[in-house]
Amino acid sequence: MVLTESRQTFDDAARLRQAGVELEVGGHTSATFENADLIVVSPGVPTEQPVFDSARRNGVEIIGELELASRWVKGPIVAITGTKGKSTTTTLLGRMFAEDGRDVMVGGNIGVPLSAQVEASTPDTVHVVEVSSFQLETTVTFRPWIALWLNFADDHLDRHPDVGAYAAAKARVFANQQATDWAVVNADDPTVMARSRGIAAQRVMFSPSGDVSEGFLVDGDWIVKRTGTTLERLIPVSAVELTGRHMLNNVVAAAAVATVAGVPTRAMTHALRGFHGLEHVMEPVGRIGDVRFVNDSKATNVEAARRSIDSFEGVVALVGGRFKGGDLRELRAPLAAHGRGVIAIGEAAPLVREALQDVVPVVTAASMREAVSHAYVAARPDGVVLLAPACASFDWFKDYAERGRVFKEEVERLRVQGTRER
Repeated sequence: MVLTESRQTFDDAARLRQAGVELEVGGHTSATFENADLIVVSPGVPTEQPVFDSARRNGVEIIGELELASRWVKGPIVAITGTKGKSTTTTLLGRMFAEDGRDVMVGGNIGVPLSAQVEASTPDTVHVVEVSSFQLETTVTFRPWIALWLNFADDHLDRHPDVGAYAAAKARVFANQQATDWAVVNADDPTVMARSRGIAAQRVMFSPSGDVSEGFLVDGDWIVKRTGTTLERLIPVSAVELTGRHMLNNVVAAAAVATVAGVPTRAMTHALRGFHGLEHVMEPVGRIGDVRFVNDSKATNVEAARRSIDSFEGVVALVGGRFKGGDLRELRAPLAAHGRGVIAIGEAAPLVREALQDVVPVVTAASMREAVSHAYVAARPDGVVLLAPACASFDWFKDYAERGRVFKEEVERLRVQGTRER
């Protein structure tokens, strides 16, 4: 087995050599690819490269880790994809299956990779996995028992050639399903609906707007399953402890999948008790006086940031980073309705200013410390400082998690500083 890596060094090199893996570092050689029996590509590596072309000409199969692992796991796969909400929904579904006493393993694009679940997999193990477009584009036979497509919006256009290619990659979650499988789809999303028409799986709909005659939705104080004129109550809305209407939509989607899988309503409701979501996803950070601080660093595209801003009143949003595509002007309407200002950060700060400065005041900050300080001043006396970047983090930080941690550290520093000054 050969691992080829463009970097000269990386953390696991010694452990891999000890396990008998041959390492090729500092670049890729065509011969390594052309003479391979199988190439397994990391999701972060585009396959449109000359070394892959030469391998294809030699008939070498090129797949990703998700595809490889799916050929070896013994239990059924529940796959969750979408532009936003995947991690929260995946985690919540894992809790629902566990509450029902199922043998469940959660991971994929978050946590434990599917390949790391193979050894412990049994026919009774339910593998609940978040799957990204990068993972799906290299699938060949990947077949989930239940596939959930939450939503679709422009994203990752720094990697995919266009929106159509991004949508096509997402739609591969349904590609190998059969009539005994299930596809749970967002009835309110035109792209999801169009890309799921004609699939072999049984299609089940959920609707954030409630506009379906058959499917899952919110009706008053309950998440329900509607069948014609009949409403079956599943989960009381009061059990949901997540912030934001879009988070409630994720719960509706999870309830749809759990119902298809035979999870009882009691287990669904118990799974929600005490579930406040994930770190860096609409995460309450605290207060300074009557100003609240919320960390949504994982809102790395425009649609996610729009939903975040829509969830609060008196918002001062920290927007910017490394731009991935989309239209920042889509933030104009929620900011006009709910915003007090924007703090533009990172490489995209000029784009943020250009798109939004005639809707709310826009201030550019040169660091996260400066951004938090400016935002606090603009949000007083009773607003919300919201980190909703609509961009990737790779200009100032190694990932969205580091960005979120630094944001929280700066909020705490400001709080302590204010306490000392009083």
